[in-house]
Amino acid sequence: MRSAEIARKTNETDIRVAIGLDGTGARKIATGIGFFDHMLEQLARHSMIDMEIAAKGDTHIDDHHTVEDTGIALGQALAKALGDKAGIARYGSCLLPMDDALVRAALDLSGRPYLVWSLPMPTAKIGTFDTELVREFFQALSTHGGITLHVEMLAGLNSHHIAEAAFKAVARALRIAVEPDPRAGGAVPSTKGSL
Repeated sequence: MRSAEIARKTNETDIRVAIGLDGTGARKIATGIGFFDHMLEQLARHSMIDMEIAAKGDTHIDDHHTVEDTGIALGQALAKALGDKAGIARYGSCLLPMDDALVRAALDLSGRPYLVWSLPMPTAKIGTFDTELVREFFQALSTHGGITLHVEMLAGLNSHHIAEAAFKAVARALRIAVEPDPRAGGAVPSTKGSL
């Protein structure tokens, strides 16, 4: 099983992430931020990546450090679990509808982090959760996972639906990209020979 574990401890957060790429989407998520836990559960379930995420952070200040550092640790775990990326599909995309929201995600496990983000939120908050933190999470995931990631909203009225559609779309794209390609013969999916 392709798996990895990352522990990250700073003055602001204490995070442990364990993942299994060849799982069933089993998940055990506890960040102390209810909405964020809900989104991470969607990410695990729809990517079919087993995830255990335990995070404690300075949420008495706000949720920013916990959300960003969880993205950092999860990105590092993905990169570690993928190793040299031999035999994977590498690319993935998804067009995901959720009620009023329609979000497109496309990604490349290239080792070259880049985020293109076009996901305007109608509200500043979802409950007590700052909607700007959705981008912060995916920026950290992209940077530390070495992922070229494009996320675009094509339609949407409700911030909760838009955010959830984004997490699910990225999850589905990630599921496709990490899958072994049966025709690749275990080769690294690049003419350069490495990613």
